[in-house]
Amino acid sequence: MIPQVLGSKASDADRWVGLQERGTPASLEVIAWIALRLGRWVARLLLYPVIVYFVITADVARRASYEFLNRARGRSAHWWHVLRHFYRFAATILDRLYLLRGNFERFRVTIHGRELLQRQVETGKGGILLGSHLGSFEVLRTLGVMDRGFPLKVLMDTAHNQNITRFLDALNPVIAGTVIAPDRPDTLIKVRESVDAGCFVGMLGDRVFGAEKTTQCQFLGAPATFPAGPIVLAAMMHCPVVLFFGVYRGGNRYEICFEHFADEIILDRDHRAEETQSWMQRYVARLEQYARLAPYNWFNFYPFWDSSKKRPTH
Repeated sequence: MIPQVLGSKASDADRWVGLQERGTPASLEVIAWIALRLGRWVARLLLYPVIVYFVITADVARRASYEFLNRARGRSAHWWHVLRHFYRFAATILDRLYLLRGNFERFRVTIHGRELLQRQVETGKGGILLGSHLGSFEVLRTLGVMDRGFPLKVLMDTAHNQNITRFLDALNPVIAGTVIAPDRPDTLIKVRESVDAGCFVGMLGDRVFGAEKTTQCQFLGAPATFPAGPIVLAAMMHCPVVLFFGVYRGGNRYEICFEHFADEIILDRDHRAEETQSWMQRYVARLEQYARLAPYNWFNFYPFWDSSKKRPTH
């Protein structure tokens, strides 16, 4: 299990879990057929009517988009901004079809800070890669596993959005096999074994999972609930932590940005909660920077801020 150590229970924070999965297996098969038989640009054009439908019918996601864009952009968002936001999300999911099939030649991927990983690989011990639901995790995941750029395991919840998870896993069983489930009795053992074997273990730090403990951080001008688990897990592993952001820049362009976060996270036993919150706030500060730089890459379409229930933006 992911460590459960401090903060409020996640029952008020994991509101994304209650959102119903919208994609059916049949619709996913149709989209995949179009994308692989007719081409990426045809499939991207056909995304527009799908996105318009979701903007109209997905009330919770639409309101969440408005609130986030208002905060990240610093000015009022309009419906066309929300449409663009939804489209960016759909476009990155479409690209996962090609990435999982190893079609890297379709994309221009710029990598910043790769030397951070290379230096760590040379030591023979792995580390933690801490990311977010900002941009595309898949572009990092496929390059790491399929291009053999660096050994990678992924700590990932596969219970939510099972239709799309099963569909994408079937496209590339090798990548599917790199997943470590976060809610198993042997989760910590598998993470430890992976790090000791020289693997990086990727996880996303901006979304609360299940009964995980949480901590409060200031994000885009208001308090928000974040998981405490990533910081506590990194401290237990006694290994370096590197931040990563896989930003989609439009068209066929992606940027992967790696940033040094910590050589090792050490938590004082008597001040565990305060120090965990402080480390998490450092992570959130970097997340906020990228959210402002690439606001349409934010893919948390649920009420994110603790005040969202009381003061919906739209």
